[in-house]
Amino acid sequence: MQRQGYDGTGIKQIAQEAEATLGSVYHFFPRGKQELAVAAIAHANEEFVSQLKAVLDGEADPARAVTAFSKHLAAELRASDWTAGCPITTTALGAAGRFPDIQAAASAAFDRQRELVTAKLSASGFEEEEARELGHMVINTLEGAEIAAQVARSDDPLEIAGRHLARLISAQGA
Repeated sequence: MQRQGYDGTGIKQIAQEAEATLGSVYHFFPRGKQELAVAAIAHANEEFVSQLKAVLDGEADPARAVTAFSKHLAAELRASDWTAGCPITTTALGAAGRFPDIQAAASAAFDRQRELVTAKLSASGFEEEEARELGHMVINTLEGAEIAAQVARSDDPLEIAGRHLARLISAQGA
C-alpha cells in the first residue's frame, strides 16, 4: 500500500509478498483489506514516530532537530529509489471518503506525530498554542515536502522545507 496505494494493492498480492496463504491473511484480518490497511497505517506510524522521537530526543534545539529529520526523510526516500513515500498518506488518500476507519487511523497517526513535535517545542519554551500550531506546520510541511521529493526524485523539497521550518522555529522562539 505504501508504494501502490489502497486501490492499487490487492489482498492476494499482500498474501504473496508476505509469503502467507490467503486464508491466513483473512484469519488475522477477517474484515479483509480494509482492516489490514488500518493495521498497516498503525504499524507505519509506529515506525515513523520511533524515528521522529529519536531525532527529537537526540537534538536539544528543536530547529536543528527538524532540519535533521527532514534530511533523514530525504535519505530514506532516496535509499528506496524514491518509491517508499509516506505509507499513511498513500493508503489514506486511496480510501478517502469511502472508509471512515482508514481515515480515522490516518488522522490519529498524524495527531501522534504532531503531538511529538508539539511536546518538543513546549519543552523548549514555546507557549502551548504556538507549540501546537508549529507542530501542525512542521508535520504538514514535511508531509508535503516528502510527496514533492518523491515526485521530483530529489532531496531538495525536504531539505528546503527543513531549512525554512528551522528558520521559522528559531524566529518564533526568539
